[in-house]
Amino acid sequence: MNAPHAAPGSGITGRAVRLVAWAAVLPITVVAGELGEPAVPSSHMLIPLLLGLAIALTGRMRDHAPAVLNRTSQVLLGVLMGTYLDLSALGHVAGSIAPLAAVTLVTLLLCQAAAFAMARFSGVDRATATLGMIAGGSAAAVASAEDLDADGRLVAFMQYLRLGFIVASTPVLLSWISPRPQEGTGTGARGGAGGPWHLVSGHDQAWGLIVLAAVALLGVLLGSRLRLPSPAMMGPMLVSAVLTATGLAGGFAPSGMLRTLLFTMIGLDVGLRFSRRAVRRLRRILPAALACTLAVSAACAAMAWTLSAVTHIPFGDTYLATTPGGINAVLATASSAHANLPLISSVQSLRLFAMAFLAPLLIRLTVHRSRTGSAR
Repeated sequence: MNAPHAAPGSGITGRAVRLVAWAAVLPITVVAGELGEPAVPSSHMLIPLLLGLAIALTGRMRDHAPAVLNRTSQVLLGVLMGTYLDLSALGHVAGSIAPLAAVTLVTLLLCQAAAFAMARFSGVDRATATLGMIAGGSAAAVASAEDLDADGRLVAFMQYLRLGFIVASTPVLLSWISPRPQEGTGTGARGGAGGPWHLVSGHDQAWGLIVLAAVALLGVLLGSRLRLPSPAMMGPMLVSAVLTATGLAGGFAPSGMLRTLLFTMIGLDVGLRFSRRAVRRLRRILPAALACTLAVSAACAAMAWTLSAVTHIPFGDTYLATTPGGINAVLATASSAHANLPLISSVQSLRLFAMAFLAPLLIRLTVHRSRTGSAR
């Protein structure tokens, strides 16, 4: 399939061609993600990313997502992230909130140190390094890269390098830390209710879609009014978090096929942005990215050991709670290991929110400082 490269502003015909091309490619990548799900972590993002990379390198189709799809994916991702906030889970660990908050803060500082090292020794710009090294919320980091003047390709590479390392190493380390399954307090990882053809997490699909549309619209308006960074994602995330935490509404989180399409769009969009030159650059930054990934992961493991000693929570639980991997992958691993899901989901969710809101602010601050320093 040949799809011409349509530059922004090339007219209605160019935009229509891009939409048709994406409409043809999306079903293929969705099926590929489904087939790879048993063996590949975050298959609905990683496999489309790799397929997009392959298509881009052949020169058959090289273009980022149409603006309407890009903005829609950011809005839906913000709504989904907001539903991770669970006050009932936080209530289970209220007595340990101080050390847990300290762990979140230290993790943020570690990520900033890793970002500084990446920018210093690999030549990656600070915005890209910050998003690439941020722990948790890999989909959000990738989706917001363009808004924050970062290179989404490098961000995705660094994020999924860490995610792959965490997903591959965690089960092995858990079997060594806790050879026997623990008695957990949760029953399973978070996930949408119903089958794969559901669009939202609730049983009443029509009502859930109405609430989803309302949350999305209100969130976008609020994000723009408050001048939030990446308003298309942060505004819906804020509204979704408030509704979820207060219990005013539920069952509207993107789920099933809608969630699959969401992650597929994000992954494919990043993959299609690659070029042969970008791939050569990835090879140059691989040593630094791998070193920073190992350093952050080791530091988080050390914090998990310290947190276990201070709070007397089993080390296996604190390790999963502080692991700098994707929240979905961590919760799935915790569920299969019969770990303490309220603790793990609470810490991971707190960090997800902290990273998602603070990363854009840190990027703006560091970029402003560097520009000010170079102007002097």
